[in-house]
Amino acid sequence: MKQLTPRIEIEGRPTDFITGAYTSTGGLTAATLQFTLPLVSDGYRKLWNKEVTFFIGESTVIFRGYIKRVKENFDAIEVFAQDVIGYMVLGGNPEKAKIALTDTDNLDGLTAGAAIQKAIQKAQLSSKIGTDMIGDTSPLISSSRPPLRGTLSVKDIIKRLVSRAVDNNGDIPLANIVRVVDDGSTSQLIIELDKSIDSTPVHVFTEDTNITDLKIISRKIPTIVIVNGLNKVKGTFVHESAMEANDRNYLEVKNENLKSPAECKDFAAKIFRANIETQYEYGLDTFEGITLVENDIIRIDTEDELFAGNYRVRGKKIAFSKSSFTIGLNINRKPPTLAEYIIQQDN
Repeated sequence: MKQLTPRIEIEGRPTDFITGAYTSTGGLTAATLQFTLPLVSDGYRKLWNKEVTFFIGESTVIFRGYIKRVKENFDAIEVFAQDVIGYMVLGGNPEKAKIALTDTDNLDGLTAGAAIQKAIQKAQLSSKIGTDMIGDTSPLISSSRPPLRGTLSVKDIIKRLVSRAVDNNGDIPLANIVRVVDDGSTSQLIIELDKSIDSTPVHVFTEDTNITDLKIISRKIPTIVIVNGLNKVKGTFVHESAMEANDRNYLEVKNENLKSPAECKDFAAKIFRANIETQYEYGLDTFEGITLVENDIIRIDTEDELFAGNYRVRGKKIAFSKSSFTIGLNINRKPPTLAEYIIQQDN
């Protein structure tokens, strides 16, 4: 089998890098690529906003993005790049890409997919963020119910629209998600259903063949959950015993389908229970699975019942040099939960 080696290109030209790291955490956050260049590299001061692509092997594009920072150290040049989601937070600064929606200039009457396309066009981002492959939610939803108004970030608009669509055709409700795919020349947004954990795995990992480390990652459990409903109604759920054990961890979310404080409080309690059941995520270190992406289903074959079974890929990290790489996967095996159907207030 031909050896797979990492490669970085800037504006289509191979680059003589030293080491690097790719990180994707999923959930409509920007994937990043950080790498070092030799100090003798020519023209590095002109690298800002240049397109950079990261490959492993001949043609597998792991990352396509744009350089946001270049820093010279004593013996190397550090380069930091983000994928197209980074353009929803302009220049990596707190000021997000926003559009103003009014009664006369809005996204009303469109499906989620069409509304996202229009929002990206209005934000002058269509030259960077492709939407030719975006598709639509299942089921289809209207951007008018309720209508979006005010000055809103593009990222928040996408999350609000997609969170309204929940597929209840199966035994378990499935949320819709948005992620980035590469079509060979452009980064495209696509909408797809969160896959059932019972789906056929696309890759199998075993202790004897391709697992170098497997660990449990404990997540913070929100012990105080605040839910904001329609027309400024609110509800708060507090779990006293969990708060004593895990301290005060706050989560504030929005669900515009809720119309009373009682409904908001009940929804907050469901979010707490969902988080209790999905307290743990898992970290898998391996040398396989370079093409795995968010929402792929994998299986771990092991006699240890704590780890055996199917998992959903949530994020991926790759540490690499010119001749080698290692892969870290963030995985979980939870079913989609109510917390995935609503908007976190601090996003």
